[in-house]
Amino acid sequence: MAELALILCIIFVLWLLRAEHKRNPSVSWALWIPSIWMMKIGTMDLAHWIGRGDAEKGTGSPYERYLLIFLLCLGLMILYKRRFDWYKVVKESTWLIVLICYMFVSIFWSDTPYVSFKRWTRELIAVIMALLILTEADPRKAMQSVLKRFIYIVIPLSLLLIVFFPEIGVREYSGGDLAAWRGITGGKNQLGKLCLISAFFLFWTLVKSWPGKDDTIVQKQIWIDAIILGITLVLMKGPGIGKMLSITSLITLILGLATFFGLLLMRRFKRVIGVKTLKIFIASCIVLGTASVFVGGLVVGESVTTAVGREETLTGRREIWAMFVPEVLKEPFIGHGVGGFWTDKVVKENRLNQAHNGYLDILLDYGFVGLVFFSLFLLSSCQKAHRDLSYDYNSGSLLICFLVMNVIYAVAEASIDSLATDLTAVLLFLYVTSGITQKSGEARENTHDAQ
Repeated sequence: MAELALILCIIFVLWLLRAEHKRNPSVSWALWIPSIWMMKIGTMDLAHWIGRGDAEKGTGSPYERYLLIFLLCLGLMILYKRRFDWYKVVKESTWLIVLICYMFVSIFWSDTPYVSFKRWTRELIAVIMALLILTEADPRKAMQSVLKRFIYIVIPLSLLLIVFFPEIGVREYSGGDLAAWRGITGGKNQLGKLCLISAFFLFWTLVKSWPGKDDTIVQKQIWIDAIILGITLVLMKGPGIGKMLSITSLITLILGLATFFGLLLMRRFKRVIGVKTLKIFIASCIVLGTASVFVGGLVVGESVTTAVGREETLTGRREIWAMFVPEVLKEPFIGHGVGGFWTDKVVKENRLNQAHNGYLDILLDYGFVGLVFFSLFLLSSCQKAHRDLSYDYNSGSLLICFLVMNVIYAVAEASIDSLATDLTAVLLFLYVTSGITQKSGEARENTHDAQ
């Protein structure tokens, strides 16, 4: 029965990918490179699939590294072949380049420079994947195609593993008394984050495509996206309530959808959110998320956590934060270097591989200087999103919503501290394609007016 389900699932996934190709036939084969990369960072390490769990924190297993090196080489070859304009990217994405350069410099004060260099290479690969999307004929459609492929593969496979291969897709806790779904990912929080990305993007796609303008292909795509959205919501619910449910992802999704509806309402009344307002909101989230670590809990008060069924300690996060704040104070300005804190020794001693707060993880690796650079990168995203609203309101709203969801999710989980995580990678793709897409769109409009 399980083997038959596996075969049917593979056929279903191939059918979904074929439907996506019909919707976007203009994208090149090279787009599979960032698509495969997204699937790699959003799922279990390759070592687990071949029965060897020898993955290392921040660097992964040797099998992962071989795959990453292969994707990096392919990416660089394609960028060279397409005569990519590096100067234009530096000009349009200044703070992203500054951030990746600061990450590289931090290798030199790391206690484990070799591990830090491998960790930085992963950050660099994330940027290369984004630039590959940028070289497509229509970067905006290419970015959406990458996300669709990612979702169409990982969501059905996660459901398959949970239902028919529970020894892989379900993880037991407390001697088997509690079980949490993890699907094709490394754990319940990772599955929750995967569902967060999928649910929001599919919902955004449905709103953008509805009612389909009597286009048969579009209407077919709407039904497909609705079905996958339903599966995603089932996965997000989990096997029960309470500790086995990814509350962080659920809250982030709700706030992301609220932001999206707010932007739609503003559009209806022909209003546009001010760039200063957006920057103040994002900066406030960063400040509050960072301050929560030092005050020992959410600075917004106890009502938020109790309202969603969590104690004020955020399921033990307060104790975790208190454990690692002294480590921040040892190197408050420049941190321990990229990947320099979460070494194998630290992971084994603390039985943790993250601080459950993205801002705290930034401080551990990059210090307050690094936090400033990350913040400037995020605030520059506000500027790009605001410009994009005047050209393509849907794309601009998508960037704003993923920006909001990233800074909110980082309060309770690590993600925003690395460009090579699935949630931040989506933001990176949107960031890189936003400004360039807008300018190319203006050029097309100017050409049309001239004609």
